[in-house]
Amino acid sequence: MESLARTVTTSRPAFARQFKEVVGHTPLAYLSRVRIDLAARLLRDTDNPIGDIAQAVGFRSEFAFSRAFSREQGIAPGRYRRTASVPS
Repeated sequence: MESLARTVTTSRPAFARQFKEVVGHTPLAYLSRVRIDLAARLLRDTDNPIGDIAQAVGFRSEFAFSRAFSREQGIAPGRYRRTASVPS
């Protein structure tokens, strides 16, 4: 975030404040949402192991990913994969 603030020649707090005003979320909350959305797509569209998906979207452990995914989606990644891949 520091480099983004420097790029637009503003302070980090001012950048974060303006980002939230424009986007509706803090930069970190926005990044978290983007990572979880990408993970959801990978869970739906690939057979990659959950640990590999966790690492691909920037989590250091499958456990941390599972907690974040469950918090954001309201469902565990494995269960999400099983229900998302069931034909309608």
